[in-house]
Amino acid sequence: MALASRPFAVTNVRFEHYLPEYALGLHESQPRISWRFQNAPEGFQQHGYELELVDIPSLSQEARNPATFKVDSGASVLVPWPHHDRLRSRQRVGVRVRVWDAVGFSSDWSEQSALEVGLLSRQDWKCQRITTSWPVDPSRPGPEHLFRKQFSTRSEVAHARLYITAQGLYEANINGSRIGDQLLTPGWTDYSKRLQYQTYDVTHLISSGPSKNCVGVRLAEGWFCGRIGFEGGRRNIWGSQMTLLAQLEIQYADGAHEIISTDDTWQTTPGPTRLAEIYDGEKYDANLEIPAWSTGDSANSGVWRNATALESLPETTKLVAGTGEPVRAVEVLKPVDLIHTPSGKSILDFGQNFTGYTRIKRVRGAKGQTLTLWHAEVLEHGELGRRPLRQAAACDQYTFCGAAEGESWEPRFTFHGFRYVQVDGWPAPKGERAMMDSFEAVVIHSAMEPVGAFSCSDPRLEKLHSNVKWSMRSNFVSIPTDCPQRDERLGWTGDLALFAPAATLLYNCYGLVSNWLVDVRGDQDDLDGVPPVVSPNVVKEDKVWGQVTPFAIWHDCTILGPWALYQATGDSTILASSYESMTTWLDRIPRNKARDNILWDPSFFQLGDWLDPTASPHDAARGQTDSVLVADAFLIHSLETMASVCTILEADSTQAETYGAAAERYRFETQRAKSAFLNEYISASGRVVSDSQAAYALTITFDLFETREQKMRAGERIAEIVRRNDFKVGTGFAGTPFVCEALALAEQTPVAYAMLLNEQCPSWLYPVTMGATTVWERWDSMLPDGTINPGSMTSFNHYAFGAVITFFYERIVGIRRLEPGWKRASFTPAPGGGLTHSQASVLTPYGQLSCSWSLDRKPSRQVNGGQHCNLHLAVVVPANVVVELVLPSSSSSSLDSERKQSVKELSCGNWSFSVPWVEPSDAEWPVKPIHMKLFG
Repeated sequence: MALASRPFAVTNVRFEHYLPEYALGLHESQPRISWRFQNAPEGFQQHGYELELVDIPSLSQEARNPATFKVDSGASVLVPWPHHDRLRSRQRVGVRVRVWDAVGFSSDWSEQSALEVGLLSRQDWKCQRITTSWPVDPSRPGPEHLFRKQFSTRSEVAHARLYITAQGLYEANINGSRIGDQLLTPGWTDYSKRLQYQTYDVTHLISSGPSKNCVGVRLAEGWFCGRIGFEGGRRNIWGSQMTLLAQLEIQYADGAHEIISTDDTWQTTPGPTRLAEIYDGEKYDANLEIPAWSTGDSANSGVWRNATALESLPETTKLVAGTGEPVRAVEVLKPVDLIHTPSGKSILDFGQNFTGYTRIKRVRGAKGQTLTLWHAEVLEHGELGRRPLRQAAACDQYTFCGAAEGESWEPRFTFHGFRYVQVDGWPAPKGERAMMDSFEAVVIHSAMEPVGAFSCSDPRLEKLHSNVKWSMRSNFVSIPTDCPQRDERLGWTGDLALFAPAATLLYNCYGLVSNWLVDVRGDQDDLDGVPPVVSPNVVKEDKVWGQVTPFAIWHDCTILGPWALYQATGDSTILASSYESMTTWLDRIPRNKARDNILWDPSFFQLGDWLDPTASPHDAARGQTDSVLVADAFLIHSLETMASVCTILEADSTQAETYGAAAERYRFETQRAKSAFLNEYISASGRVVSDSQAAYALTITFDLFETREQKMRAGERIAEIVRRNDFKVGTGFAGTPFVCEALALAEQTPVAYAMLLNEQCPSWLYPVTMGATTVWERWDSMLPDGTINPGSMTSFNHYAFGAVITFFYERIVGIRRLEPGWKRASFTPAPGGGLTHSQASVLTPYGQLSCSWSLDRKPSRQVNGGQHCNLHLAVVVPANVVVELVLPSSSSSSLDSERKQSVKELSCGNWSFSVPWVEPSDAEWPVKPIHMKLFG
């Protein structure tokens, strides 16, 4: 066996679904362990592994009590914690791994990966919940609150941790230095049920020896009591009073231990941030700053009052670490242009629509002068296009104190969705360069691990892929939201249900989505088993959305969301934790008792193929596809998925008999529902009621036909509909993720490519031609004349229609999972769309899997009316993964015709192949619109 040029090593030892850098303060007592491989020899397959666990003491002593565990297993992802003892609060453990294959070839020990447990029990919390000591008006937004506590250390500090959370948003400091780089902490949850806390290593920030120190915390309203919702939203959903809980635990080198915890000896005062709201932005007055407020020095003692201690959190509110990645600043953008508008305004263009905020850098202004920053996604008629923001001001203001060296500032407790910033009140000398150099934009989102990459010979498709990725980044901010700019930014369940498979191809979002699903389940309990339309559920009081009204797709998120996470990771625990939620939802669906069948009761309103391009700008649910048909198709899809869920849990659980019976029940109900659907919607020849792209997309992809002949006829019909529509997209939220795949399944892939490559509105590439840098909520969010869509619900940063990128990976490139978690995958290259090459990679739980193909055309050769080529293939397979490479034979003459194929199994290594290929000459690209002749 030939070894790689560099040493074979076990790397990236991690716990549960956390990245190694997030292994501080885990809320786990027996975390599962995973690892990857570096420079694995060709063909390597793990046969066994050994784990070494060692306690890491708080003091500067050698690690003690090493224990090793040898296991004969090929598993390297989420292997069980080997020790029978559960970890304790605050315990630190180092883990190393080494592995071997069937012939005895072994690795060295990996580098040690450390984890530290957080506070697992409510009894571990010694602090009091504190708030301000002055009255506040809960009906209107107020300033930030500052809290501080001075303390003295008495000897050398060996180890210090800050455990902190808030009802509101906080930013913590010690001795004038900010703690960590997390933003919008503690994150957004249903605060009545779960309040997340963070753990920080602050050892390096505390002055050792006999010295004075200070911990200081800023606190703002955030989602907790600030205005949130839509149609203006409302305040004080979870409470009207911001509160802080924190305890600083210090371990001294001499063995002594001390806790500085929040109580009524902490001091508090209003801060210089006079307004801090999610929708409206921040107002900051530098003249109200308190020098040295979070240091051990004197800090204007006259303005401080003692805090008020409140009763403890209710026992029903859990203090948890959460599983989602923290929100962080991940990128900085410079202005690419300074635009002077017809009305005389100055607007900075950052060249990219994104989520974040604007940073002011070293700007000189007169004392009391105010600089105002207005944010928006687009321009309209040369001016800032702010109408889509609705009742969100998206405005930041900074009031100068007149510092001679210039002043710098950035918001702490808000975020905006924007590309353009209008600058009013510019105080510096005129000059474009001066203004361009004085601002930069900070991109923020939950710091998920990137996993997917795509490239091809068509830059338009690459741009579309980039736009989808930017929209996901923009809307995964603590929770998965619908849009980042207007008075909404809510966790709509239907959007995630449809986008989740695509999301898992772009980022490792298991932690964030699984964390959010906990609140979905909690909100479902509050609604008598019907899931929420948004979670956390801030629309409970809304006259329409707050009612317990069942909706297909949106509420199917309880099934489709966990299923997508399971497919991406192979972790069945997400199915087990969601099982009751799934079954409860299926039991709550109102069925059609009048027709004595299992389908939806048609009297219930459905959102259907939401935002179908034919729908009115003012009525997104009024599309061309029967909304009840859409609901029934998704019911069958959910029932069939649920049967698979039960089968998986049957194999993995001690309750095999219970899950087995449930699997049989859901298989039976699936067949009943399919029969009823056939009778209701599908003709004997395969025509479908509604006769629309969405109707055929769902029926083909969900396999709702009785015979293959019906399915093929349906494929011919949807292809005909697409051609007659000049290859434009005719689907909304429900149909868009499936329309291209349906065409491919029905052997109409050339039509799928023609629609994908179309630039006419509505299409995926129309926004690209209009300069879009993200995915739009509506196909025509901006009209061809540069006017914003007249609908009140118009966003330029919304990931739903970006679900088409699954087609990029699975069809354009041909890379697909064969087993959940990528243990087995397939690579089926099938060039089309006039592309000459494509490549995709996915960072699987086992490592990077990469597949690419390219065509070497020979213009002089024509075979059976097609273009003769050489098809070059390259595959990189990580260790412990098997890829089935499906090689077409040289007799191939059509992309979708039946052909002989050979299958090669590829194990770990870098592989390359070349085979003859005949590119079809009857492809439907470039798109040629069909115009029917009229006779009369």
